[in-house]
Amino acid sequence: MKVLVTGGAGFIGRCTVNQLIGQGDRVVVVDCTERNRSQSLEVEKLVTYYKVDITCDIEKLESIFAEERPDYVIHLAAQVSVRYSLVDPVEDADCNVMGTINVLKQCVRYGVKKFVFSSSAATYGNPKQIPIEENHETEPLSFYGLSKRVSEMYIQSYSHHFGLDYTILRYANVYGIRDTRTGEDGVVTAFVERILGGIPLEVYGDGQQTRDFIYVKDIAEANIAALRGGSQQIMNISSGKAVSLLEVIETLKQLCDASVTIQFLPHQKGDIEHSVLDNSKARSLLWWNPTYSLSDGLREIVNFENEIRRNPASVSHLVYNKIPAM
Repeated sequence: MKVLVTGGAGFIGRCTVNQLIGQGDRVVVVDCTERNRSQSLEVEKLVTYYKVDITCDIEKLESIFAEERPDYVIHLAAQVSVRYSLVDPVEDADCNVMGTINVLKQCVRYGVKKFVFSSSAATYGNPKQIPIEENHETEPLSFYGLSKRVSEMYIQSYSHHFGLDYTILRYANVYGIRDTRTGEDGVVTAFVERILGGIPLEVYGDGQQTRDFIYVKDIAEANIAALRGGSQQIMNISSGKAVSLLEVIETLKQLCDASVTIQFLPHQKGDIEHSVLDNSKARSLLWWNPTYSLSDGLREIVNFENEIRRNPASVSHLVYNKIPAM
């Protein structure tokens, strides 16, 4: 089957594309960033890449759908920073809401079988009970959470009016190996870099706030599982475990065998104090289970960062060695 992945050059996108290729699917990537062509020509042939901004290059986007005729779409392209959404809510809405509508329009026009959407736990706001189930009220604290919730509603409306099948996945806090730091999902890697570099860690609040950390490879597995299951459903994708930032730091101290200095900063607007998602629906409907413990995921990141320090030239081949480092 042919799968078009928007945002396929990004953090979650590259891992998703890697796994799609591993199972023999044809992959089309639409992303607004430049593609890094440092990989082999053999690997280059596995992905068709288009440098297109889904918010403004609407004619180009339509021509891609007309040319490629994808069977499925995994929509990952987004503005991902809670803090930035509070600074520029217009750009946040343009990217997350209008970008989603632009892709939905082409999915309907060119007969896409299913649309898989990357949503967020930020749609819930402060939980009234933990763990958070999918029927929990949605009261976003940030424009980012609001834009994701509005996008969900557009997807459901497109399904109602035009018969487009969909699955909406509300991600918990995604972490993993990455080469850029954009959005709150880069905080774990930033911690690792600072610990290995002997630099004090910056923690907003008292560090007791909890998050549900889910490894990026488990997220990619869920994205792909949603292509075949969970039709017209909203599902949490999470570890199902609450972990405080101080617990994360303590685990990293042990893995890095290093001492740590913490600088506590004021609590940030739009940040949720405690969050853990109930993932039983995804386990049941997608036959999906998270396989990485927090310790397993953090160990991979630490090993990766250590390898970068020993051999910087090896970075593009360590994890995404089956796809271009786009």
